[in-house]
Amino acid sequence: MPDPGPSPFRYHLELTPAQLKAVHDALRELASGPGSDERTREIVDEVLAMLPGEEHIAQIRPGDDGGTVEEDVAPPDEDDGPGPPDILA
Repeated sequence: MPDPGPSPFRYHLELTPAQLKAVHDALRELASGPGSDERTREIVDEVLAMLPGEEHIAQIRPGDDGGTVEEDVAPPDEDDGPGPPDILA
């Protein structure tokens, strides 16, 4: 197989919504933090351009794990038997 020659590295990253928000927030902080030089800001801007937009990121909550609302909040299981005794009665 011939050598494909020099090329930039490519990475595939699978993140939960909460992880995506953490990465986004960390990159924004890195770009605006003290000691951030022009090249760092350029790189961060390139990466942020690959991520979903601000309006999408703003809707993500820290506990979001990628499931739907129905999956995140399971209905109570009615087959658990009787509840704990009422000791106040």
